[in-house]
Amino acid sequence: MNMIKVVISDIASMEHLNVVSFLCGKDELRMMSLDLDEKMKVGREVYVGTKASNISLAKDLSGLISLSNQLLCKVEAIDHGSLLCSVTLKYHDVLLESVITEASVEKMGLVVGEVVTALIKASELSIVEGYDA
Repeated sequence: MNMIKVVISDIASMEHLNVVSFLCGKDELRMMSLDLDEKMKVGREVYVGTKASNISLAKDLSGLISLSNQLLCKVEAIDHGSLLCSVTLKYHDVLLESVITEASVEKMGLVVGEVVTALIKASELSIVEGYDA
């Protein structure tokens, strides 16, 4: 599980639906949630997480896109498999893993050291651990 330390910056709710915004440095991330623990309040530090298979990669991304979580990352390593590749990314001081197809790595011409955009749908991000600072 990929985990990123963030601070809750906003919670918008309607009935049982919540859209939670977080700050990681100057970057804003968003999560959609049906249920939200009442202890989750603006200003609280938490870890958000997502599975490696939920992180898509873009190279030279331009234009508008509906994915709200767009993280600029440096490619640290690429572990090639016969069908899938594990791509290790550095986002701030955190290492993330993305699992994409070998064909996608080839098509993108992905190489270690370059900057890519990690894309995570708001519905694929979740609070995995809260902590008190």
